[in-house]
Amino acid sequence: MKIIDTHTHIYLEEFDGDRREVVRAAKDAGIAAVLLPNIDTSTIKPLLQLCDEEPDYAFPMMGLHPTSVGDDYAEQLKAIEHALTQRVYCAIGEIGIDLYWDKSRLSEQKIAFEEQLRWSADLGLPVAIHTRNAFDEVFDSISKIGADRLKGVFHCFDGTKDNLNEIKRLGGFKIGINGILTYKKSTLAEVVADAPPEIFVLETDAPYLAPVPHRGSRNEPRFLWETAKKLAETKKMSLESVVEATKNNSTELFNIQTFTL
Repeated sequence: MKIIDTHTHIYLEEFDGDRREVVRAAKDAGIAAVLLPNIDTSTIKPLLQLCDEEPDYAFPMMGLHPTSVGDDYAEQLKAIEHALTQRVYCAIGEIGIDLYWDKSRLSEQKIAFEEQLRWSADLGLPVAIHTRNAFDEVFDSISKIGADRLKGVFHCFDGTKDNLNEIKRLGGFKIGINGILTYKKSTLAEVVADAPPEIFVLETDAPYLAPVPHRGSRNEPRFLWETAKKLAETKKMSLESVVEATKNNSTELFNIQTFTL
């Protein structure tokens, strides 16, 4: 069986010492492909370098992360928009709104988010959405641009059943499930237990949010199996069924072609 890690940052400096080994271990573990969301202009080069080194395995996204929205966000957006013209991408991401650390940039974050949603609609690319303490704001921006023009994934979903129901109503969106599902204090299993299989994709968000029993260590794509097993348990499905469903959901949403499936 093989699965896809739809959201991983293994191009970051946390992997500079052993990136090749991490990729090799992921392949050996049955990770068929890794999708790489961008953060800001400083991460474009290492992200694309990894994709060049691993064609048909590492697939790039391009976007400006909400916590990177600062005084220079207009210039950052301009550079990222230019990067979108230089090669093929599987998504616009990672984009969104984050009000957990700082609410003072909400206006700028909304402007940047909605601009990138427009790119998604114009280019026909899905979006990888980061939302933290900001579901209402994200839903408002999606409505403003037009949910019927958009598709994508709510990366690292940790919302309520009401949030999940709203995502289902949007029609074209899925939810990214990662190591949070395995945490004892997380209520995510209760929230997603009755959700349809076609709404799930799997992700690690490496190097962050390592699943149990690796919690507290650097996350890696090969650890994705722990999340897949927990999702199968939560959904009362076989692991094979979860693998097949999430793999199909991922390849369809991101339109990726890989010879390793």
